[in-house]
Amino acid sequence: MTPTSPAGLWRTSSHSTGTGNCVQLAFTADAVAVRDSKNPAGPVLTFARAGLARFLTVLKRDRLTR
Repeated sequence: MTPTSPAGLWRTSSHSTGTGNCVQLAFTADAVAVRDSKNPAGPVLTFARAGLARFLTVLKRDRLTR
């Protein structure tokens, strides 16, 4: 997946505030890319769809360790 390609259109949550502190997602058939809206040319995390679900579960439980 190339996150900047038309196949990976970036979406921002409707729950985002106007401050620009947003996470954007781009979906393809088998992957999801995640980036910081403040830095669109910056790093992109790419997950298999199931991997993103597990990552979000860990974040919600506040169990992410360094």
